Amino acid sequence: MTFRYISCLLIILSFTGCERAAETELSGAIQGTTYHIKMVMDKVEATPEQVKTDVEAVFKLVDEKLSNWREDSEISRVNQQKTTDWISVSSEIIRLVAIAKEINQRSAGCYDLTVKPLFDLWGFSKHENRVPEQGEIDRTLAHVGMSKLEIDAENGRIRKSDPELTIDLSSIAQGYTVAAVADRLESRGIHNYLAEIGGEMKVKGRKANGAAWRVAIEKPTPLVREVQRILDIHQENGAAVMTSGTYRNFFESGGQAYSHIIDPKTGRPVTHNLLSVTVLHDDPTLADAWSTALLCVGEIEGARIAETEGLKALFIYRDGQELKEHMSSQFMSAPAP
Repeated sequence: MTFRYISCLLIILSFTGCERAAETELSGAIQGTTYHIKMVMDKVEATPEQVKTDVEAVFKLVDEKLSNWREDSEISRVNQQKTTDWISVSSEIIRLVAIAKEINQRSAGCYDLTVKPLFDLWGFSKHENRVPEQGEIDRTLAHVGMSKLEIDAENGRIRKSDPELTIDLSSIAQGYTVAAVADRLESRGIHNYLAEIGGEMKVKGRKANGAAWRVAIEKPTPLVREVQRILDIHQENGAAVMTSGTYRNFFESGGQAYSHIIDPKTGRPVTHNLLSVTVLHDDPTLADAWSTALLCVGEIEGARIAETEGLKALFIYRDGQELKEHMSSQFMSAPAP
C-alpha cells in the first residue's frame, strides 16, 4: 500500500554485541514505504522466504482495498461514486469506518476520515502546499463530516448523505496492516517478533536471547534525528507502538508553520503545541487511530481523553523553547516503559 506518512518516528534498536542468539530478519520496500521484521523461528516449519511471500501478500491485499493513492483501489472507487445510494464494501472497510466513527465521537469530532478534500486543498496530497482563502475552506468544509457517513455492517455497505464526501483511510490503514502482518506471522507459528511498517509496529514475546524488545521514540525535531526515550516492551501477549507527529510533514508560509494535521471543525491545520503522541495498545489499528486523534486535539485535551479512555499515551509538546513530556497514568503504570 502506498502509505501517506503521518510520521516515521519509531526506531528499532538492535543490540548485537556478544549475543549468541539472533533473530531472522526480513525487510523490503513495498509501494511507498518500507518494512522490517525480526522474528524468532525456532521450531517454525516455514522458511523465511515463505514468510516474506506471506507478508507481501498482505501488502498487496491491503493496497487493493484501502489505498487512497491507487485509483483502482476499493476505497478510491467508493470515493469516485458521487451518490447517496448504499454502496457495498468489503468487511475491512466496514471495520475501519466503524472504528473511526467511534473514535470521532470520543475525540469531539477531531478524528475524521472525511478530511481528504481539506488535505488536498492545503496541498499536502501532492506536496504543492499553499494557504487557501477562507472562502475555499468554507466551501470544502461543507463536504466534510463523519456524521455524513452511515454504516450498515450487517449487509456490508455504507452510504454518504453528501455525494461529494470522500474517505481517507491513511490514518488507520497502516495500523490495520501491521495487525494483518502480525496475524500472518502467528498463523505460521511465529510468536516472538517485531513487525515494523513505515515506523509503526507491533512486538510480541521476546528476542532470541530472551531479552525484551527495545524501541526508541524519536525526538520531535524536524532537522535532526535523535532518540527521545527508549521503551523496553515486556508485554509478551503483544503490544502495538504507534506514534503520530506534526513536525515532519508541514510547510511554512509568511513566517508561520502549517501542520498536515487538520482540524475538521475549522478546516485549518492545528495550532497547539503538541508535537507527537505515542500510543501503546494491544490492537495496532486502534493504536494508530488514537495516536492521530490525540495529536489532533492537542496536549491538554489529549491528556484528558487518554485518562478517560484508559489509554497508554506519551505526549511530547513544546513549552517555549523546551520539549516536555506528559505520560498518561496507564502509560506510567504499564510494564513497557
